[in-house]
This record gives sequence, C-alpha cells and structure tokens, in this order.
Amino acid sequence: MKKENTFKKEIGLEAPIFLLVFLGIFIYIGKIMGGTNMIKTMMSTAYDLLMNVCFYLMAVAVLAGGISSVFSEFGVIALINRALSVLMKPIYDLPGASSLGMLNCFMSDNPAILTLAYDDNFRKYFKKYQMPALTNLATSFGMGLITVTSMMSLSVDGAIKGAFVGLCGAIIGSVISVRLMIRQTKKYYGTEDMVECSNSSNLPEGHRIVREGSVGSRFIQSLLDGGKVGVDMGVAIIPGVVLICTIVLMLTNGTGPSGVYDGSANQGIAVLPLIGEKLNFILQPLFGFSTNKGIAVPITALGSSGAAIGMVADMASKKLIGGNDIAVFTAICMCWSGYLSTHIAMMDALDTKEMTGYAILYHTIGGLGAGVAAHIIWGLLV
Repeated sequence: MKKENTFKKEIGLEAPIFLLVFLGIFIYIGKIMGGTNMIKTMMSTAYDLLMNVCFYLMAVAVLAGGISSVFSEFGVIALINRALSVLMKPIYDLPGASSLGMLNCFMSDNPAILTLAYDDNFRKYFKKYQMPALTNLATSFGMGLITVTSMMSLSVDGAIKGAFVGLCGAIIGSVISVRLMIRQTKKYYGTEDMVECSNSSNLPEGHRIVREGSVGSRFIQSLLDGGKVGVDMGVAIIPGVVLICTIVLMLTNGTGPSGVYDGSANQGIAVLPLIGEKLNFILQPLFGFSTNKGIAVPITALGSSGAAIGMVADMASKKLIGGNDIAVFTAICMCWSGYLSTHIAMMDALDTKEMTGYAILYHTIGGLGAGVAAHIIWGLLV
C-alpha cells in the first residue's frame, strides 16, 4: 500500500500548544528533581539503558537470529508451520510458523521475532494483515522463561503454582492482544495480499530457499547470516528503548536508595505509582493485590519487566505478597514485557509504523486481560 504524505500549515496552533505541554512537563519534573539533576538523570539513565539493556537485547537478537536462520535453512520452520497450523490459525489467526517466533521470544526477549520476520522462508507464510500482529504475539511471550523461573524461585507460599497460573494468564492475554490487532489490520490491509519476499518470484510452490554448498557450509553460513540480521535488529531497537524507557522510568521510579536526588541513573518523580494508588479501588477487585504497592509492578512492567521482577523480589523478601500476587505479576510482566520500550521500534523494524498506535492500545488491553485471567484462575484453584 502506497503511503501518502500528510501536510499541515507551516505555522499553526500545534507548535505553541506542543511547546507549552513539553516545557510544562519538564519544568514540573525539574522543579521536583532539580534542573541539573533531571538532566544528569536523563543522560545517566539513557546510558544505562544503552549499555545494559540495548546491547543485551542485541546479543539476544544475534543468538536468536543465528538459531532462527539455521532452522529456516534446514526446513524446521516449514515443518513447524505444517504441524501447528491447526492450532495457530483458529487461536491467533496466524500461520503455524509464528509458533517458532513465540518460542524464540519466550526463551529470550521481544525483538527475537524480528530476526525471523526478515527471513523469506518465514515471511512467505504470512499475509500482510498478519505481519503487524507479530509484535503483539512476540511481546506476549518475551522474557517468558526468565519471568516464570524468577517468580517460581521467590520465597512465597504457592510461588510455583502462581507462576504457572501466571503463564496461563499471559497466554490468554496474548490471544486478546493478537485477536484485537488482527481485527484492526484486516480493515487496513485487507485479507488477500501476501507479505512481499525478496525472492518470491523464483520460489516454486511447495519449495523453500536454501544456500549452496555442503551441509556443514550451509550450517555455518546460515548461522552467521542470521547473526548479522540480529545485529541490524539490535541497532533498530535502540532509539525506542532508550527514549521511551527513559521517560517511563523517570515517571515510575523515586529517589532510589540514596533518598535524595543526585543525578543518578534510574531516579524519577514516582508519579505513575501515585496514579495507581488513586485507581486502587478499581484495580483491587480486578487483580486482588495484597498490598497497594503491588500496582507499581505492572506500571514498571510497561517499560521494563526486568525492573518489575526486581520489585516483586523486594516485596517477597518483605513478606508483602502471596500466591495470587505472583500469578498476576507473572501474567502481566510476561505479557507486557516492557512493551512501551520496544513496541515502537519493533513496528518500525517490521515497516508497519502506521499500526503502532493500535499495537500499543490492544497490547495494553491484552496485558490487563492477562492479569485479570490469572486472578480468576487462581481463585478457582485455591
């Protein structure tokens, strides 16, 4: 579909209104933290995210890219697509090959799906309306293994059962998120056009593309080519992670261990947890948190599920949470997986930027649905 330019007047109301909002936000933050501390915290947080999150995700993408490319080269993707189409189509309205993307992300992190999305042996199974939904599917399972095992290891009664209930909740949330996204993309792209592949014109029906050479040569070359794609994907997600996650963390975190604003990384004004406390009368029936501080976990998971897991561990050490909390935290942390810091970059990498707003909206709904589902399932089991 051809993209058309959008035009506006060179000078209009948009500029002064934007400046007022932009300056108002940063003046408010600076008034609390101090102007110099605010700038230093922004720079330090951005650097910390780049070094400890982005490069980690790049390493994950390189490993996932190499494995995915080998699977593509030796027909594993085609086999999985044939075997699991009977499940993935009715549940998600996606090809069976997308289940490999789920597994990649579960074992690593959200962007792992991108290394597959650039492989013709994977892309050829998808219609255009299905490709943007890969972002929602991947994010629903991102860091799944880390999240589930971390929650299981906490010294909380019913932690193991709670983690598995949370996993079930995350699966339900993924179905909600993907199905809502698919409903929207069908309206935009239609249901007939297939995703474009670079070598589609030379690909006979029922065949796949392979490299020349011996089995060993094909293995090494596919492994390295997949790793290169992982590097490209790792670079592509840096702007979204650094920019979005810096904002979210500064709105979520407080002064930190020091108790004062000193310009350290990951400090903030803690406004999102305050908003969560005001909404507790709604959230308590939905999630059944044992403490009002519990709302900070899903809010933090918006930007970083790793940081959210750290908060859960701290609450567990203080005996503030129980099995139901573990179930809900697992479901939301796994389903959201810090999607605000990766969704924009992932949609951009998939060349479906026009659907970014819908992807974020529907994944927000999916994550909330995951938490509610986990709470309900826990209530039925105990």
